[in-house]
Amino acid sequence: MPAAPGSCPMDSGQMEAVLRRLAGELMAQLRPGEEVVLLGIRSRGLPLAERLGAMVRQATGGPVPVGALDITLYRDDLTEMVGSPIVRPTEIPFTLKDRTVVLVDDVLFTGRTVRAALDALLDHGRPHRVLLLVLADRGGRELPIQADFAGVTLAVAAGERVAVRVSEIDGEDRVTVEAC
Repeated sequence: MPAAPGSCPMDSGQMEAVLRRLAGELMAQLRPGEEVVLLGIRSRGLPLAERLGAMVRQATGGPVPVGALDITLYRDDLTEMVGSPIVRPTEIPFTLKDRTVVLVDDVLFTGRTVRAALDALLDHGRPHRVLLLVLADRGGRELPIQADFAGVTLAVAAGERVAVRVSEIDGEDRVTVEAC
């Protein structure tokens, strides 16, 4: 059943619980001795990656490096964008070689953001493997990309969007379905 426009599938308490569950699922998938790094896709994937990194560090006591990936220049619609795109820094202050990289994003929709993120990622090194973790999967793929970990799967109609708000950027934590 589709989510109703204007509905709030996730409030701040639910978001916290979902992130804890995702951190647990991620830790359960890691192999003994596997080195993992989290890369948040700018903009809202980064604070989610930072929160997940803190949760995994707290549970394991081990290091979990977190970096930021900007995909602006890797977008396949860059020439269609009006005005100048805002390019933010990619910050990967560690090696990706032989590590498991977990790409973290807020919403998975068409798959085009993830495709761009993979292109950007490979310009920074060759990881052992790459996993995808998203807070919300709304369906509607245009590319054969799927999440390894999804906090919530929403049935969202055409003409609607999933809006994720995080306190670090928006002053509140919330996931809503809104009319476009």
